[in-house]
Amino acid sequence: MKTPSLAAAAAWAILSATSAQSQTSVTLYGLVDAGYNRVSGLRQGTANTIASGIMEGTRVGLRGSEDIGGGYKGIFTLESRVEADTGALSNRPNSGLQLPDRIGASVLASTAGLPLSLAARTGVVGSVNTTLASSAFGVNLAGNLFDRQAYAGLITPFGAFTLGRQYTPGYLAQASFDASLTQSSLAAGQVASLPAAFDIRMSNSLQYGIQVAGLTAALMYGAGEVAGDNSAGRFWGGLAVYKTPAFAVGFGHNQKNNELGQKSLTNNVVGGNVTIGPGALYGMYVTIRDENPSGLSSIGGAVTTATGNALVGAAFQSAYNTAFQQDAKLLHAGYRMIVGRHTVVVAYNRLDDKRPVNADTDSYGATYTYALSKRTNLNAVLTRFNNKGAGQVAPGGNGFLGGVTAAAGTDSSNIALGLRHTF
Repeated sequence: MKTPSLAAAAAWAILSATSAQSQTSVTLYGLVDAGYNRVSGLRQGTANTIASGIMEGTRVGLRGSEDIGGGYKGIFTLESRVEADTGALSNRPNSGLQLPDRIGASVLASTAGLPLSLAARTGVVGSVNTTLASSAFGVNLAGNLFDRQAYAGLITPFGAFTLGRQYTPGYLAQASFDASLTQSSLAAGQVASLPAAFDIRMSNSLQYGIQVAGLTAALMYGAGEVAGDNSAGRFWGGLAVYKTPAFAVGFGHNQKNNELGQKSLTNNVVGGNVTIGPGALYGMYVTIRDENPSGLSSIGGAVTTATGNALVGAAFQSAYNTAFQQDAKLLHAGYRMIVGRHTVVVAYNRLDDKRPVNADTDSYGATYTYALSKRTNLNAVLTRFNNKGAGQVAPGGNGFLGGVTAAAGTDSSNIALGLRHTF
C-alpha cells in the first residue's frame, strides 16, 4: 500500500503535481480522515471525542495542469481544509483557550516590581492570555477557504516557479525525515506545537524548485506585505534533499521576521533515513529559535490603554516577549515498516528546551495501519507524552492541536482509532 502523506502529497508538489496528467486537466482530489480520539491529563479530565484528522487532515482540493509546449506546463492547486466531524473549516484544541502555565507565571514574575497589586496584574494576564489564545491557538481560526494550499505556477525545463500559499521548505524537510510522515500524535512536531515551532505554510510566497536525478532543492521568499516596511513579516527558506532507493539525507532552513521586522522564528533541520529490513530507520535533528516572537507587538498598547500607564504597558510587552521566546532542540528517531497490507511505525521524540524555564517533553509510541484497499484504511494510534519541568503538551493529530495538559509536568496519553479514505 502507498500510504497517503503530507510529504508525498505536498512536499514536492512544485515539481511532481502534473507528472501523470494529460496535456490539459483539472483533478478533484482529497481525503477524509475521522475517528475516535482519547486524550488523558487535561484540566477537564480525559477527553473522548470524534475527531477529524487523526492520521491526516481531511481536505478537498483542485489541481490543474496545462502542457503549453516546449517543456513548459502551467499548474495550480487550491486545497481546502474540512473538519469531518463538524463540517467546519477550523478547530480548537481540547484544552480550549488555556495557555501553558509558564506563560502567566513568567509574566507575573517579570512584572512584580510594578505599582500594581498581584490581583491587578493577574487580571491583566488573564485578559491578555484570553485575547492571545482566541486569535492564535487553533487551526485556521480565520476560516479561510483554501487555508491548506493556494498557488499557481509554471514548470519549465530549468525548474518550477510557484506563487501563493505554500508549505515552507523547513517544514517539508522535517516531514520527509519523520518516520510518521507528520501523521498522528506520534509525529515529531507534536511535542513542539504550542507555541508553534515551525511556520508550516507561508502566504504571499514565491518558490523555485528543481529536481536533478536524486537531488531535490527549493528556495522560498515570503513577502510580509506590510506597507512602509519591507522587512516586516518577511520570510526566507530553502531545502536540499538527496534520495536513493537505499537512503536519503537532507537539510532545511526557515527564517521569518516578526511584524516589526525583527528576526523571529528560525529553524534548521538535518535528517536522513536508511532502508533496513522490510522498512526504514529515520533520524532527525531540528533547532528552534525565536528571540522576537510574532503577533505580540500590540500587547503594550492594549495594556497601556487598560491601565492608563505607559510604563506598565511597556513592562507587560517585554514580559510577554520573553515568555513566548523559544530556544530548543527537537530530536526524532523512528522506524517505519510496510509489509503487505500492514504499516507499522514506532518512534521516539524529544523536545529539549534550553531556556531556564526548561519545558521539556518526550513522546513515544506506535501506529498501525491496515489497508482495506488502495484508497481506504483503518488506523490505530497509541502515544505517551511525558512532560518534565514546565512542559505541558497534550497530544494532537495531523489535523488538530493537542493543546496543553492540566498543569506543568502533567503527562498525557493518546489512544485513537480511525478510518481514512482518499480520492
